[in-house]
Amino acid sequence: MAWPESVERVSAVLRGAAVESRIEEFEEGTPTAREAARAIGCDLSQIVKSLVLVCDGAFVLVLVPGDRRADERAVAAALPAQLVRVARPGEVLEATGFEPGAVAPFPHRAVTQTLMDSSLLAHGVVWIGAGSPSHMASISPGELLRLARARPVDLVSHG
Repeated sequence: MAWPESVERVSAVLRGAAVESRIEEFEEGTPTAREAARAIGCDLSQIVKSLVLVCDGAFVLVLVPGDRRADERAVAAALPAQLVRVARPGEVLEATGFEPGAVAPFPHRAVTQTLMDSSLLAHGVVWIGAGSPSHMASISPGELLRLARARPVDLVSHG
C-alpha cells in the first residue's frame, strides 16, 4: 500500500539522508501530542510539535516537546523579531506544504528558519509528524536538528 504523497515527501528526505528512522501509521490518528504519545507508548516530552509562526512577516518553524508550550517572547528574542504570531491554516500549508495537524519538520516550501527547543536533545529518540495526521516517524534529536536545519534554543515556557 502506498503512503500519501505528503508522507512520501518526508520518507524521501529520511532515505536521502540515510538516517535511521521508522515511519509508522497509527489507525486511530495522532492529532494531538497527547494522543500521539499514547499511540506510540512514549513519554509526552518525546513528541515533537512542529509549529509554524509568522515572525516579522517570515515563516518560522518552531519544534517543541509535546508536554510544553512555545514561548513567543523566547522565539522573538532568538530570531530577533518584533511581531510573532501563530500562522493561520492557509499560511501553514503555504509555508510547509503540509496541512495543519500534519506538519513534518521537513521538507518545507517557504520556512525561512527553524528553531528547536534544546530540551529535545536530552532524548535518545523523538517522534515527529510525518506528513499526515496518522503518520509519525522516530528519529534521533541530533538527526532532526541536522535535517530540519534547526538551531537549538530554549523556547518553552516553564510552568
